[in-house]
Order: sequence, then C-alpha cells, then structure tokens
Amino acid sequence: MYKIGILLISLVLFGCGTTGGGSAEKPEDSVWADVGTYKIGVGDQLNVSVWRNPDLSVSVPVRPDGLISVPLIGDIKASDHEPEQLANNIKAALGNFIKNPQVTVVITGANSSQFLHRVRVTGAVQAPTSVPYQKGMTVMDLVLVTGGLIEFADANNTKLYRTTKSGAKVYTVRMNDILEKGDISTNYVLQPGDIVTVPERLF
Repeated sequence: MYKIGILLISLVLFGCGTTGGGSAEKPEDSVWADVGTYKIGVGDQLNVSVWRNPDLSVSVPVRPDGLISVPLIGDIKASDHEPEQLANNIKAALGNFIKNPQVTVVITGANSSQFLHRVRVTGAVQAPTSVPYQKGMTVMDLVLVTGGLIEFADANNTKLYRTTKSGAKVYTVRMNDILEKGDISTNYVLQPGDIVTVPERLF
C-alpha cells in the first residue's frame, strides 16, 4: 500500500511537470486582428460629403503626411482615424463657418490596407511570397500556396513572427509534424501582417 501511494504521488508530480511543457504558447492577437474596425491610412481615397453644400464636398487622397484638404478649413489630419471620427472632426471645424453642417466620410479606395492586410512566407519554401490576408487562413495554407517546402527545409523550426499590442512575438511552428504526422497543434490561424519563415537545415 505504501509503495502504491508513492507511485501515485510520483505520477501526479510527473503529470504536473509535463502538462503544457510540450504544448506551444498560444499566439497573441495581431495589432491588425480586428479587421472589422478600419482606420484610414496614407494613400486611401476618401469622399467627404457635406449635406446641401456640394461646393464643400470633395474626393481626396490621404497625403503622405496623413492630411487631406477640405474647402474652408484647409488641411486636417485623416490618417489613423476611423471615418466617423474624421467626419466629426470636419463637422466641428466647419461649424465655425456654416450652421450645423452634416458631414459623412466614405472610403472609396482602401489602398493602405492592401499592404497592411497581407501575410508573407520566406525561407526554405518553393516560392517565397506575399499574399492578401484571408480570414481563416492557417500557417499550413500559406506554405502550401508557395508550392510547399524545399528538400533542405528545417520544417519543425519554422517561425511565425507577429506584431502584437505588447510588442513583436515569435512562435515556433512544427511544420513537419503538421504535414507528415497530422499534428495541427501549431497550425496557427494567421492574422494580417504575419510573417512565416522556414529555415534550412545546417549540415
């Protein structure tokens, strides 16, 4: 009975010591994870409409300095604002010139997102590439898009690089286990801006 008790305690301690030890850290959300909330960026094309004031309504691009030009008020910051926020700022500025202006801002060309909302794969793959982000895409999907791994890939040391709100993070992806063993524990779902790098084996 005494020996059985020691054995049970040993098993419990062993279990506590190994739980999570072989499992990968869950990746944090990207700074671009909330793709439903779009902020205006440099290069975006905007349509600023002032109700009953067509002479104040303009279609303008966001300049490299992040500003746009609007009649009467001149330059105003547009980048890093949501359309509704920018509309409110324009409304407040126009209030110095006309009574109770009604302003709407519509993004007619989300050009900045074409760069930000991409995922990239480099290293020991058939064709390193950058592709538009698609919701639900995984690390394996991205690697397969390139045509797969090259012969000398160190697949189980694949790295996922992600910029998060708490800084840059690096996660190990066991790509060989995913492709050869069907172990999808590190087949992480991608987020906009992710970079996957597959190293080559050292000889």
